Amino acid sequence: MAIGIKTYQTDENLFGKSHWWGFPDLPEGIDLPCRGEKDDEGLEDTLTFICQLNLSDIKPYDADNLLPSQGMLYFFADLDYLLGDTDAECEGLGFWPADAYNVIYASTDTNLCTHRICWADGSAATLPNEGIGFEQTTEKADGHKLLGMPFFDEVTWEAEGMLSLLQIDEDERWGLRLFDMGNLNFLITHEALAAGDFTNVKLYFHSL
Repeated sequence: MAIGIKTYQTDENLFGKSHWWGFPDLPEGIDLPCRGEKDDEGLEDTLTFICQLNLSDIKPYDADNLLPSQGMLYFFADLDYLLGDTDAECEGLGFWPADAYNVIYASTDTNLCTHRICWADGSAATLPNEGIGFEQTTEKADGHKLLGMPFFDEVTWEAEGMLSLLQIDEDERWGLRLFDMGNLNFLITHEALAAGDFTNVKLYFHSL
């Protein structure tokens, strides 16, 4: 059984809670993941923060007990081009290189620090955060979801023996365009998921 994800706009304080976009609340001592070396101004190319998931929120929907019962999962990827920055470079279809994304697991949801990502004028360099609701859904459902199998069979063929830890669908409301009816799938093996090991997740981009 997979877990469907529905996001919603809200004014509530989402610190330490499951949310999409906005700023991540990372454990003390963990920095924002970046790609590449520092540029001439000493800045690094920060990966786009996608979402943080408080696993205690998910536990009631995880009928197969596949995820840890507590802690936080964070997802990042190089999505600038797919979110409308046409000057940015874009990874192609298929598997992305390991430096183009990052998944962080923290075993606790305490001692968190919000990492603000801002432009030079102090404005937020992210989309506004949105709350997340969960529901059980089918294994091969489309849309945003946790667990189950990728919606597209091609991903399953290329990533034999892997589950979709997180599937992200094209979303016009966010300006997230995955070429033409595409999905991004963060993939994990059954063995790694059972061990609570999120260090070797792969990211696959499929589009029609």
